[in-house]
Amino acid sequence: MDNEIKQYFDVVIIGAGLSGIGAAYHIQKKCPRKTYTILEGRSDIGGTWDLFRYPGIRSDSDMYTLGFSFNPWEDAKAIADGPAILQYIKDTAQKFGIAPHIRFNHRVIAANWSDAEKMWTLHIEPQNRVICCRFLVSCTGYYNYEHGYEPTFAGSESFAGTIIHPQKWDDKLQYADKKVVIIGSGATAVTLVPEMAKKAAHVVMLQRSPTYIVNLPSKDKIANLFRQKLPSKVAYQLARWKNILLSMLFYQIARRAPNVFKRMVRKGIQKELGTDYDLRHFDPQYQPWDQRLCLVPDSDLFKALRQNKAEIVTDTIERFTPKGILLKSGRELEADIIVTATGLQLQMLGGLDMRVNNETRPARDIYCYRGTMFSDIPNFAIAIGYTNASWTLKCDLNCHYITRILNYMDKKGYQVCTPRFDSQRFKPEPLLNFNSGYVLRSIDEMPRQASAAPWKMHQNYLRDSLSLRYGTVDDAYLQYQ
Repeated sequence: MDNEIKQYFDVVIIGAGLSGIGAAYHIQKKCPRKTYTILEGRSDIGGTWDLFRYPGIRSDSDMYTLGFSFNPWEDAKAIADGPAILQYIKDTAQKFGIAPHIRFNHRVIAANWSDAEKMWTLHIEPQNRVICCRFLVSCTGYYNYEHGYEPTFAGSESFAGTIIHPQKWDDKLQYADKKVVIIGSGATAVTLVPEMAKKAAHVVMLQRSPTYIVNLPSKDKIANLFRQKLPSKVAYQLARWKNILLSMLFYQIARRAPNVFKRMVRKGIQKELGTDYDLRHFDPQYQPWDQRLCLVPDSDLFKALRQNKAEIVTDTIERFTPKGILLKSGRELEADIIVTATGLQLQMLGGLDMRVNNETRPARDIYCYRGTMFSDIPNFAIAIGYTNASWTLKCDLNCHYITRILNYMDKKGYQVCTPRFDSQRFKPEPLLNFNSGYVLRSIDEMPRQASAAPWKMHQNYLRDSLSLRYGTVDDAYLQYQ
């Protein structure tokens, strides 16, 4: 690569989605002397919210906690649709002067740290370009942007209609007056069913096993009252903290008193569908929050079921047929369109080939420090969000901690910061304590956490706030040079 063009920055952020824009804000606000750039592999801003285009795409948590801590969400809807969220991200990047720092179509394919140079060297496609930086921040999310999870179904080649995965949605697909079968029971399927039912002749959500589903108003009346009576920033922070504390309470009830939680969910569904509805379609075989809950805004899924525009079928697939799907029970679901909402494929760091002194480390030998940095990887941080709350909450705390590390290094004259794991003191645990299919399929390809702080991810915003905002940046596990 003799024609490489090299550029140098103090900080490089990979990814221009919610967490990447948040990281940029914190760095330029709290480390104003640092030069930085954002490298985005796609042609536009937004990450997830630019990628997914399927009908009805929306947030699965409220925007007061999913939104940026520094830029109030001002729409009346707390459960927002994808285009509104994408516009919010774009507006934030413009408002805070972040947009000019973004380089689109810059896909980082490899990153190598050099102890000799105390620097990262990043190789960029398709520009045949090299960018160097002192500190690297990955904000690429946790799943493969190129491919969703698509299991092989026997006989799928015989199906006469259209098969499509939500991650590769075709805007030209016509589903009005068509029979649609959606395979899946997660957030994507629960979102697609009521939206497609508005036009389709009939929609079936085919699930192998049920999910916990909870109804929530799309508009937060208390938050909107705050907005009417108080200054925008004050109202936003009050609404944000209200929802943070309520979601933590909700989670604790689910984990500590699962039977109480199950009764609450069951009672809510009976209220929506009546006592005669077959509740086995809403009776998961796992405990609450072993997988992420699904939110239904304004009862949209339940309305589609009540109006017989949609149906839930709990069964397993025998094979695809020319007319649709044959189930193990012997029933055949006729379909013109089959949507395989079968989930994501995990992919850490956007598939980046990361090396230290030209050597690769197996993911299972890497441990996550405070949910923010990786063991034995110098001058590197990652934005990993919560599984039991809004993704952005934890990313925001991570970015705050990164700036504290950077400022501490400048104050003390250090150039390198490396977390060091003590394998004699801590026991390894999976990074995500979650049994969703997309996690279990890729658990061996992910870094790990450990049995106690600071190597334990607690999934607790209050605890993480104390640790990342006010905890030490110079403990026994951080090595500075």
